[in-house]
Amino acid sequence: MESTLNSCLPRIRSGFNDLTKTEQKTATYILENPSEVIHMTITELAEAAKNAEATVFRLCKKLGFSGYQELKIALAGDLYTPLESVYKEVHPTDSIRNMTSKIFLGINEGLQDTLKIIDEEAIENAIQAITNTRRIDVYGSGGSAVIASDIEHRFMRFGISVRAYSDPHLQIASATLLKPGDVVIAVSHTGANRDILDAVAMAKSNHITTIAITSYMRSPLSQLADISLHGMGREINYRSEAMASRLIHLAIVDVLYIGSLLRQQETIIENMNKVRMSIAKRKI
Repeated sequence: MESTLNSCLPRIRSGFNDLTKTEQKTATYILENPSEVIHMTITELAEAAKNAEATVFRLCKKLGFSGYQELKIALAGDLYTPLESVYKEVHPTDSIRNMTSKIFLGINEGLQDTLKIIDEEAIENAIQAITNTRRIDVYGSGGSAVIASDIEHRFMRFGISVRAYSDPHLQIASATLLKPGDVVIAVSHTGANRDILDAVAMAKSNHITTIAITSYMRSPLSQLADISLHGMGREINYRSEAMASRLIHLAIVDVLYIGSLLRQQETIIENMNKVRMSIAKRKI
């Protein structure tokens, strides 16, 4: 119960694309009228959204709530969070100050939303897999390739083999040659990239532990991977949702990086110091 007390709106946004059209009608009504919904009965919400009570109940279950009352408690928790009550779009007439403030607020809101829905057990399992492996291959295409490269750059300092692949042919070749005990980290905003899905499926067929970083909790990649970590950013005019998710995904990578470091402090810090000393020699 504690994990759902203040995560209704983020859950709806994250799982919206996986809802049926009738469920989306109810979800849209909740997103647009949250302060009214917390005072409604399930019958009143069904009538307002022009749906059946059964549809409302199915929506609650699909979002991870035991029922409508638990959804309302979570929704109330959202409304009493200051960041949830102020959300503005960016407009062409905005000053640089206002545009900057709105963009930064959107990033902050995305991070806070992700914090509410992050799966702590999945984080723990991912850290354990990373600290127990000797090889990590990372897959990411398009904008997600930036995240994959960041993972390669940081985790190589741990003294383990880390390679990032953005080319789909290299991704599938990598997945084919991996061995049990290796780890794959797949990054995809939508979690529906066919090349990434094929590579992850190949890795799983070789009994490789697969970790997904995506924006949708019910995406194909989330369902396929052994461990799914999802975070989401809110869509703002003049800034794509995928662009916002990049910062959210980097924050998740930070958690994995620090968590892994803390599990093997002596070994990892020694390796990192060696890297720093080598790099320092190249500075003027």
